[in-house]
Amino acid sequence: MAFGISPKHVQEATYENLPTEDILIIGIETARKLGWDVGYTSASGFIAYGRMSMASWGQEVTVKVEPGKLVVKSRSTGSELFDLGKNKRNVQAFLATFDEQRVALTAEDIAQKKSALSFPEEDRLNQPPQSAHEKVKDFFSIFIPTRGFFVTPLLIDINLVVFVLMVASGVNFFLPDGQSLLNWGANFRPAIADREVWRLFTCCFIHIGIIHLLMNMYALLYIGMLLEPRIGLTRFLTAYVLTGIAASVVSVWWHPFTISAGASGAIFGMYGVFLAMLTTNLIERAERNVFLTSILVFVGYNLLNGLKGGVDNAAHIGGLLSGMLIGYAFHPSLTEIESKSLKFMTAGGLTVVVIVATLFTISKLPPGDFQSYEDKMKTFASYEEMALEVYTRSAETPKEELIIELRNRGIYYWKECLRVIDEMNALELTDAAQQQNWRLKQYCELRIESYEMISKALEQGKDLQVDLPELNALNKKIENIVNEISKAAGK
Repeated sequence: MAFGISPKHVQEATYENLPTEDILIIGIETARKLGWDVGYTSASGFIAYGRMSMASWGQEVTVKVEPGKLVVKSRSTGSELFDLGKNKRNVQAFLATFDEQRVALTAEDIAQKKSALSFPEEDRLNQPPQSAHEKVKDFFSIFIPTRGFFVTPLLIDINLVVFVLMVASGVNFFLPDGQSLLNWGANFRPAIADREVWRLFTCCFIHIGIIHLLMNMYALLYIGMLLEPRIGLTRFLTAYVLTGIAASVVSVWWHPFTISAGASGAIFGMYGVFLAMLTTNLIERAERNVFLTSILVFVGYNLLNGLKGGVDNAAHIGGLLSGMLIGYAFHPSLTEIESKSLKFMTAGGLTVVVIVATLFTISKLPPGDFQSYEDKMKTFASYEEMALEVYTRSAETPKEELIIELRNRGIYYWKECLRVIDEMNALELTDAAQQQNWRLKQYCELRIESYEMISKALEQGKDLQVDLPELNALNKKIENIVNEISKAAGK
């Protein structure tokens, strides 16, 4: 079982009595016999793609032919870390079938197939490895920018550094609270409406705990290894930033009172760019088919997983769709005859379009319920202050006056507080705000119970300290709920 980024298995086989061209022909027929799609073919070998099955989830098989031998490498094309022996089985199946085909094919068959072959002028199988998969040789190479694979490691490094700085400043390693995320630049409609537009960008580098970070960085590494070498540094960086911003805009439009953060919107954007490429002729058919399946599985699974709640699917969809549009916009500058001026014009034009669309969308953002919530909290605080005024009375205040104060003013305003809480619950709020409302409701109900108990005891002429031990227990509950409210509010 192979493990790593795109697990692989490599094996050599010697055929000293076979001419190099015969080895190539038999190898191609072997791949076809196994039901694989043969893609790129040159004088030194070919690349084939296994079909989706329980035994082979679209592995890429590279067969290099050398004098008297061939080298077979099977590599996973999906985002799995473990291949469960699939690549090794692919190689073994190829070699076993090769021996069968070596016997089955006659000299006439081989000669006929040779005459039908044509090879490209440039043999990319004999060139130095340019694939990002070849450059990621060990764990540490993931973080080192290199030629042809520069932006992806750099983005991973930036996300990791930001997370380390967050934790060093006291942010929770596993589950940061909302205020900490906002302090570091998370996305939030009320803040965006308050002209903090920069959050649409900074939120793409903020993560909600180590698990969130690791999952996003693995997804970024996978799509970066596939996409960056194909479209280049400029397009990759442009697409990442613009789809990240677009995803953030969709998120704040869809979620009026949700704190959101993470690179997943931009990552979905890069998957969208790749999906767009896979629907064009920029990638050869055999390679296109296997990657299309892999990408659709990733996108479909993550979007369905987002339906369970706690996941910002709006950002995912916004990133994916904007990525597809950007991918199609890149198509003219990715044709065989590439124009650098067209590349930069496309990147610049897309940047202008996204900025204008972002500013226009923000200007049209519905006000949401945040301001209403803030206003109602101020009303709640004023009612609470009036309800607590009874405790400012002096010890000489007549008992009858205290009873009236407790019932006609104190309990009245606590009930007004409950009414305000009911109004706040009708607003569209975060789960944290709803929880805080529930605590405030408990607090008000305990206060009403306390006031009723005190007023009744005063009417009966009881000593509150001696004859009312249950009041102490009630006050303890009130103290505990007040501490919970203060802790949740970060006070």
